[in-house]
Amino acid sequence: MTELAALLDLTEEILWLHFLVFLRVAAAISLFPGFGEQSVPLRIKLGLAIMMTMIIAPAIAPAIFPVQIDPPPLGLVVLTEAVIGLMIGLGIRLFVMALQTAGTVAAQSTSLSQILGTQGIDPIPAMGHILVLGGITLAMITGLHVRLAELVILTYALFPVAQFPSGAAVSAWGVQQIANTFALAFSLAAPFVIISVLYNLTLGVINRAMPQMMVVFVGAPVITAAGMTILLVMAPAMLTLWVEALGGFMSNPFGG
Repeated sequence: MTELAALLDLTEEILWLHFLVFLRVAAAISLFPGFGEQSVPLRIKLGLAIMMTMIIAPAIAPAIFPVQIDPPPLGLVVLTEAVIGLMIGLGIRLFVMALQTAGTVAAQSTSLSQILGTQGIDPIPAMGHILVLGGITLAMITGLHVRLAELVILTYALFPVAQFPSGAAVSAWGVQQIANTFALAFSLAAPFVIISVLYNLTLGVINRAMPQMMVVFVGAPVITAAGMTILLVMAPAMLTLWVEALGGFMSNPFGG
């Protein structure tokens, strides 16, 4: 009976450990690029969260051991772990939003916003779909899922279990991340904005020189071809810049 009791205690500790990790991991997975997309079935997300939990739990067992000895209220644990996991997932999801915003700005600048603009779950132009798909694929190839496991493990040193992060610090961090997202999106779309400005200035000069000429009909094919050509040429550089920015965030997500 003593051995059976010891086995039951050990099983309870293991289940409690994995439950604590699962709360944080599942919240992060729900917003994680690739894994957390709306097109991914919930059962797949649940399976991914469980597998990620099994990877992370042994690494952070010493950090959670004090909580296992004196468990806090269950409601507090669920709430704090979910909030921290959502912070992690949202910080990474903002990089996908940067690609979507860059694609929208590029498409609007080159008169390509209506081409396949409503295809897919997110109603973004075709340029946005191409950039998002390419970015997520490249990030996964470079080991983004492995970096997620590392990031979650490191967060236990910054955000202990059952302790809310500082509201002021989280607010400042969120504002900074949103500002960085828009700055990154505009940087990626800058070539398209520049060509759009040059295009409109050229049309204005031609229209002043030859008012009788229908410059829009002449210029529309030009800006469309220029937009597609710039996307073909600049997409590798854009995605490389995006992956580097994402890697920088994963290395130091909270600016500590």
